[in-house]
Amino acid sequence: MQPKTPSIHALKLTILSPKWAQEGRTKSHKRVCVDTETFVKTVVVFPRLSLLKVGGWTQDEPSCPVEQFCPEYNEWRVAAPMVNRRGNAAVGTLGGKVYTAGGQDSIRCYANVERYDPHTDVWSVEIAPLSSPRTGVCLLETDGYLYAIGGWDGITASSAVERYDPVLNSWSRQAPMRTRRSHSGAALLGGHLYVMGGRDGDTVLNSVERYCPEEGSWSACPPMRSAREGAGCTAYLGRLYVAGGRDELRLDLSAVERYDPDTRRWSPVKHMTCKRNQASLVVFNGALLAAGGSDGVVHLKSVEVYNPESNTWRHHGSMRSKHPGGALVVLS
Repeated sequence: MQPKTPSIHALKLTILSPKWAQEGRTKSHKRVCVDTETFVKTVVVFPRLSLLKVGGWTQDEPSCPVEQFCPEYNEWRVAAPMVNRRGNAAVGTLGGKVYTAGGQDSIRCYANVERYDPHTDVWSVEIAPLSSPRTGVCLLETDGYLYAIGGWDGITASSAVERYDPVLNSWSRQAPMRTRRSHSGAALLGGHLYVMGGRDGDTVLNSVERYCPEEGSWSACPPMRSAREGAGCTAYLGRLYVAGGRDELRLDLSAVERYDPDTRRWSPVKHMTCKRNQASLVVFNGALLAAGGSDGVVHLKSVEVYNPESNTWRHHGSMRSKHPGGALVVLS
């Protein structure tokens, strides 16, 4: 039997002891400003796990907001916005920090990369840029590196793959994908980087491929049941889940499917309660969440959670702001 769907609010607040307070830390990774006479003057809490919704841009909504979900208060709080306002930037995490790469506005695509430090609430732009401007990139972390995969440069889709080394602050070219694709779904499972769907410039794809970092090579996987771009994707309970997106008719989707790497088969999952193009799909405190996106009429702030026992989705609150083209990440 699969485990019950956990609550995303399951975070216990620990109490400071004088010894831990003087050292400026606690067992639950809190950062502390200490008055040596009273031991505790100010306590700034940083949960062991937190959610950040990063960016999003349209001509009508150019604010590029960033917000963080605080489980101990059960609320979303506004964080510092990105320095360069843009939509469709790839978002990933590495070393306890959040990275954004590429993206676009109404004029051009970007190669810029920014890094957010949640402890200081500050974005840094002193990060090496991608080798070329592009939007719709996938950004994944494994083995201490960030991989930037595919994208669209304003003219054509790309098969390029780059790897970022945070020690050297530099990107290096890796083996390209078998297929050019942008606005794909991507996730890490079993030590492999899976990339699925997207658009090759003309056609919405259902093809899937995976990358082995040890061998530095790509191999084909069974295709998805449906072609889609702009889908949310993540690994959950040993399988890949792909949710929402947009099909070849440019219709927004609520359909969900999952891939079992043992049987190498895709199977349907219950539809989400809303159509969600450019949705974010993440696992937070053991729960599979779908957040944001567009239903074809409006940009969404809502979040829904999946129950694997009943194979159902239900509403699970809302973010403070809409994030067109933004992304949700889990920060640990």
